[in-house]
Amino acid sequence: MIYTLVDFNRDLQILVKKITDSGKSYKGIYPLPRGGMILGMALSSLLGISLVDSLAKDILVVDDIIDSGQTRRKYIEFDFACLHITENKMTETVETIQDNFLTKTNKKAGDCFFITIVNEWVEYFWEGQDAKNKDIEQLITRMIEIIGEDPCRHGLIETPKRINKSWEFLFSGYTQDVSQLFTKFEGEGYNQIILLKDIEMYSMCEHHMLPFFGKAHIAYIPDKHIIGISKLARILNIYSRRMQIQERIGDQVTDALMKYLSPLGAACIIEANHLCMRMRGVEKQNSIMTTSSLKGVFLDNIASREELLRLIK
Repeated sequence: MIYTLVDFNRDLQILVKKITDSGKSYKGIYPLPRGGMILGMALSSLLGISLVDSLAKDILVVDDIIDSGQTRRKYIEFDFACLHITENKMTETVETIQDNFLTKTNKKAGDCFFITIVNEWVEYFWEGQDAKNKDIEQLITRMIEIIGEDPCRHGLIETPKRINKSWEFLFSGYTQDVSQLFTKFEGEGYNQIILLKDIEMYSMCEHHMLPFFGKAHIAYIPDKHIIGISKLARILNIYSRRMQIQERIGDQVTDALMKYLSPLGAACIIEANHLCMRMRGVEKQNSIMTTSSLKGVFLDNIASREELLRLIK
């Protein structure tokens, strides 16, 4: 999602009103570097509250987004203002973290002012692609140093740029909207299994950031509509080109089919090899992990499920 200056000016007014309507007064605004700087300066100007470079009582902490939730945890005692909260962290960030904090400390966590819940990567207008690339390459250079290598060595000089470019492809699923794939056609009364099997799949384990790869079998039984068969592979690509666990990919594929196509049933069975248990850990070289996600008639009807399994073999 591209977040423009127009979006920012609109949301800034809403955020200022939320803070003002709360009736709270603050002695200063602490903008978190770097993401909170633009928003912090804008709030400082509109609210008439000075920016501060250290934390104390009655300070409002400002950032652009609550993503992983780690930053919110770090400043949980303070009121917090941001533009966005990611959808998968909404409950944990606003409710669970605050409840846990109260249980452990007998103190109330700070309030959280925000504009929108998002479910995709946000690219803010003040970041720019060049600045983002530079930041990533600097971090990769530091990683090379930490593992004991010389980033200035001839073979490694361009490595940060190459890794960054590689990541753009490997994690391209974050920038794609699966709903755009569902150009639907009339099913013309067809109500049997549609199966695309042995689809090559590559993803990255979110626990160790190592690849896992294999094949997936995706099926659905149409109700009124069908989609182009290549779209099944494209749906898989969108979800696999992310930091993932195998179980989640299957569920995301079937959830998308059920939501946007409304079939009688959907299924995704994945068989994959995980380098996180081949290259390290238990080092089992011939192990294959199989997961299944079944929805609708594939879950509720034994005959449909057995027919699907026969077709896959």
